[in-house]
Amino acid sequence: MRIQATLVGFSAILMWSFLALFTAASGKMPPFQLSAVCFAIGSLPGLVTFAFRPQRLRFLKQSVSVWFIGVAGLFGYHFLYFTALRNAPAAEAGLIAYLWPLLIVVGSALLPGERLRWYHVAGAIAGLCGTMLIIGKNGFAFDPRYAFGYAMAFLCAFTWSGYSLLTRRHEAVSTDVVTGFCLATSVLSLFCHLLLETTVWPVAATEWLAVVGLGLFPVGAAFYAWDYGVKNGDIQILGAGSYAAPLLSTLILVIFGFAQTTLTLALACLLITGGAVLAARDMVRRKPATQQAE
Repeated sequence: MRIQATLVGFSAILMWSFLALFTAASGKMPPFQLSAVCFAIGSLPGLVTFAFRPQRLRFLKQSVSVWFIGVAGLFGYHFLYFTALRNAPAAEAGLIAYLWPLLIVVGSALLPGERLRWYHVAGAIAGLCGTMLIIGKNGFAFDPRYAFGYAMAFLCAFTWSGYSLLTRRHEAVSTDVVTGFCLATSVLSLFCHLLLETTVWPVAATEWLAVVGLGLFPVGAAFYAWDYGVKNGDIQILGAGSYAAPLLSTLILVIFGFAQTTLTLALACLLITGGAVLAARDMVRRKPATQQAE
C-alpha cells in the first residue's frame, strides 16, 4: 500500500514535468488567467465523479482548517510564485521556490511515525544541486533590488512544503476534497486576473489543446495524485524525488526541440537521479513481507 501510494505520488511529479512544455505551447495567456482556466478544467474529473456518485459530495464537508490548508496551498503557492516572477529574475526566483522539496524532507521529521535519516537529507540536497545546474545554467546574480521577489519565492517554497506536510497530518480526509480546492483556486485566480491582467485568449487550436492538457494533467490530475501520495506514501522519498520534475521538464523540452542537451544537463541528471535513489534507500532495500516473516 505504501509503495503503491508513493508511485501514485511520483505520477504527479511526472505530470508536473510537462508543465513547461504545455505552458510554452499555450500561447500568451497571462498567468492568473491561465491559472483560472486550468484549475477550472482540473476540477472537471471530480465534478464528473460527483455527478455519477453524488454520495461522495459529503466528503466536501470538512473543517475550516482543512479548507484553509487546501486553498492556501494551491492558490497561495501560485499567487506567490507568479508574484515572485514579476518582481525578481526567473532563475533566482525559481531556485528559491524550488527549496520546497528539501523543506518537505526536513519537515517530515515533525510528522508522527516518521524518522528522518541522513540519506533523506543528502538525497534532497543532491537534487537541489542538480536543480541549480538546470535553472542557473547562465549563473545566478542575487541583487538586493529584487529582495521583495526573493521573499515571495521563499514564501512560495514554505507554502507548498507546508501544504504537503499538513496534508499528511489530515490523511483521513478524502482526496475528493481536492476538487473543491481546485474550484476555489480557479475563482480566486479569476479575481486576480480581472484586477491585474489584460485578457488574452489562445489564437490556435494547438494552443487550446495545450491549455486543456495543462488543466487535465499538471494543474489537474497531478494535485489529486499528490494528495493521495503524501497522505499514504513515503513523503521523504516523494520530497527528494520531486527534484526530478525540473530535470524531466528540461529533457522533454529537449525532445520537442525547445532546448538543447548539454554536459551540465547530464551532470544534473546524475545528481537528481542519484539523490532520489539515495533517499529511497529504505524502499529499495525493503524485503518483501514474506521474507521478513521468515
